[in-house]
Amino acid sequence: MNDKKYDIEAIPGERWFPKETSFEEDMGLYWGDWGVNSEVDKLKAVLMRRPGKEIENFDAKEVRFSEEAIDIELMRKQHDGVAKIYEDFGTKVYYVEEQRDDRPNAVFCRDLMFMTPEGAILTRPGMAARRGEERYIAQALAKLGVPILRTIAGDGIFEGANAMWVDRHTCVVSTGSRCNQRGYEQVKHQLAHMGVEVWHMQQPYSNIHIDGLMNPISEDKILVHASQVPYDILDMLKKKGYEILEAPSRTEVRETFGCNFVALEPGHIVLPEGNPRTQELLEKNGVKVQTVDISEIMKGKGALHCITAYLKRG
Repeated sequence: MNDKKYDIEAIPGERWFPKETSFEEDMGLYWGDWGVNSEVDKLKAVLMRRPGKEIENFDAKEVRFSEEAIDIELMRKQHDGVAKIYEDFGTKVYYVEEQRDDRPNAVFCRDLMFMTPEGAILTRPGMAARRGEERYIAQALAKLGVPILRTIAGDGIFEGANAMWVDRHTCVVSTGSRCNQRGYEQVKHQLAHMGVEVWHMQQPYSNIHIDGLMNPISEDKILVHASQVPYDILDMLKKKGYEILEAPSRTEVRETFGCNFVALEPGHIVLPEGNPRTQELLEKNGVKVQTVDISEIMKGKGALHCITAYLKRG
């Protein structure tokens, strides 16, 4: 009988462990200086679409533009004027270079993506006349090296202006004609991975996006169209430390886009020309207000916030 025992070498472990950092921590190392978790932190980079061939021949009614004729070259000049304000402030302006020739609404880049601390959520527009624009946003983001975390899929609908950052851990997302329940659930699920609590807001039938009804000015001030914003949202903002400034003119909110401004930094905004009562209210409350003429752009029923997709804040 053989009593000899054999000592077999153990299989060694791999002897390494993964790098345990968050995607947000890795962003600057591997992707670039991107990320947004605020509507008011210093604006450092944006994505825009300078009006191209797509605005030269279209059916205004089909794409929900004003019936009033557009001065195409003036529209481009006004768009350039907005970009110059950003650049003079120190904001890097990137452009969507390619787009479909039949999509004049593509100038409104905000609707086509929503930026988070970890990258972009690519949207899925509600209007048939806008569907497909998002492909070229994806192309532009990929070229820049901006990570795309999710593309709204299935029967989900979501547009970027249906979401608003309150702070790093709080975001409002609205449902309505431009964001359905399936789209909302996809956005909420993605943000949950980043430790973000999502507050649901029912968009009124008379309006399509949050930025037509409310817009933060700083970390502690927000302009709202009071009759159209649900109480629970305003109560949450109040408890977060926001001072609620009520827009003084329904006409300015609805006709000249008094809520549709862009904060360059806390307490410093760019506002469309033609909103004197709103401007007066803001300035009386210590807000620095720059105005810009975007009369031709507004014929597309959108304004400053609509044409500006944020890539980096803070």
